[in-house]
Amino acid sequence: MMMVRRGLLAWISRVVVLLVLLCCAISVLYMLACTPKGDDEQLALPRANSPTGKEGYQAILQEWEEQHRNYVSSLKRQIAQLKEELQERSEQLRNGQYQASDAAGLGPDRSPPEKTQADLLAFLHSQVDKAEVHAGVKLTTEYAAVPFDSFTLQKVYQLETGLTRHPEEKPVRKDKRDELVEAIESALETLNNPAENSPNHRPYTASDFIEGIYRTERDKGTLYELTFKGDHKHEFKRLVLFRPFGPIIKVKKEKLNMANTLINVIVPLAKRVDKFWQFMQNFREMCIEQDGRVHLTVVYFGKEEINEVKGILENTSKAANFRNFTFIQLNGEFSRGKGLDVGARFWKGSNVLLFFCDVDIYFTSEFLNTCRLNTQPGKKVFYPVLFSQYNPGIIYGHHDAVPPLEQQLVIKKETGFWRDFGFGMTCQYRSDFINIGGFDLDIKGWGGEDVHL
Repeated sequence: MMMVRRGLLAWISRVVVLLVLLCCAISVLYMLACTPKGDDEQLALPRANSPTGKEGYQAILQEWEEQHRNYVSSLKRQIAQLKEELQERSEQLRNGQYQASDAAGLGPDRSPPEKTQADLLAFLHSQVDKAEVHAGVKLTTEYAAVPFDSFTLQKVYQLETGLTRHPEEKPVRKDKRDELVEAIESALETLNNPAENSPNHRPYTASDFIEGIYRTERDKGTLYELTFKGDHKHEFKRLVLFRPFGPIIKVKKEKLNMANTLINVIVPLAKRVDKFWQFMQNFREMCIEQDGRVHLTVVYFGKEEINEVKGILENTSKAANFRNFTFIQLNGEFSRGKGLDVGARFWKGSNVLLFFCDVDIYFTSEFLNTCRLNTQPGKKVFYPVLFSQYNPGIIYGHHDAVPPLEQQLVIKKETGFWRDFGFGMTCQYRSDFINIGGFDLDIKGWGGEDVHL
C-alpha cells in the first residue's frame, strides 16, 4: 500500500513539472509572436525619450499630411468630373425637351431680351394699377382697410407689433431695415436726377427726409409715400413708390405748398375745465405760436362751467393775439357726434380742412402738417391712429414722481397702446364731410385718458 502511494505521488509530480514546462513554452511562443516586425516590414514608433523621438514624430506627421493631401486632391478631381458629367446630362435633357416641344408646336419663348423686359415692366405696372395707388376701393367697414405704418430715419411706428410688442422701435430685423433704407435711397436718387431738375437745384440728402408711410397688400406689393423738405417754408416734396414684389417703381413725384392750407380744429366739450385749460396750453404753443394756420371751433354742451371755458378762450386770445376761434353753445346732453357735426357745418368760408379733435388730445405742429399732406379733397381722408397713455399715477408710482407732461410723451409698451377711435377722429375737407352726410351715428365721448399724436 505504501508503494502505491509513493508511485502515485511521483506520477503527479512529473505531470505538474510537464505542465509548468508546457506553460513556459507557450509563453515564449506568445512573446515571439507579439514581437514588432523589423524596419523592412513595419515602421515602429520611436520612444519619446529616445534621441530621435521628436524627429520621428515629425516625419510620421508629414507622411500622414501628405497622404491626406493626396486624398483631398483625388476627391476634388472626382467632384470636378461629376460636375462636368452633370452639366452634359442637363444639356442633353434640355435639348431633348426643346426637340419634343418643337415637335408638339409648344416651343419655349425665344423672344429677344427687349421683349422679355417689356413684358416684365408691363406686369409690374399692372400690379401698380391693381393696388390702391391711383384710386381707392369701396370697403364695407373701416376695419377692412389696410392701415399704414409710419417711419422716420430713426423709428418705425408700427401697429402690428409682433413678438417685440413695441409700438415704436428701431427696425430690428435686417430685411425690414434694408427695405426702408432702399426706399429712401430710391427717392433721393429720383430727387437728385439731373434729367428731372434744373442745373442749379440743391442736392437732397437723408437729412431732408421728414417722414414716410407704407403698407403692404399681400397679393400686390408695398406702397411707400415719402415726404421731404421743400426749397421754401411750408413747401414739401413727396414721392410715391411701389414695390410689386420686385424692383421699386416710381409712381409719382409732386411738389406741395401748404402755406395757405387752413385747419379748423373742432372740439366738442362739456364741463372738464381743467382738461380744456391743459388743451389750450398745448394749442397755444403748437397751433398759434409754431404753426399759425389754424382755426379753433369749440362746441360746448350745457351752461355749467361755461363762463370758465369762455374765460380760458378770452385769456388765450388776448395773450397770443389770436382771433381765429368760434364758440358754439348747445343745450342738451353731451353728444360728441352731434358736436362735431354742428361744428363742421357752422363753417361758412372756403373748403377748409377739418380736424375732429378732443380735449384729451395732445398733438404737435408736425402732426398738423401730416394732416395737410395726407388729405386731398374728393380723394383722401386721413384717419390718425392715436396712442392712448395709461394713468401716469400707475406708470410712475407716487404722485411726486410724475414728470412734466412733455416728458410723459413717450411711445413705449409700458406707457400706453395704439388705439383707433374709428371715423370719429379724422382729418378731411369739409366738402367730403358734407358729401357723405356728416355723422350718422351718435358717438359718445370718453374721458380719463390722455392721447397724443
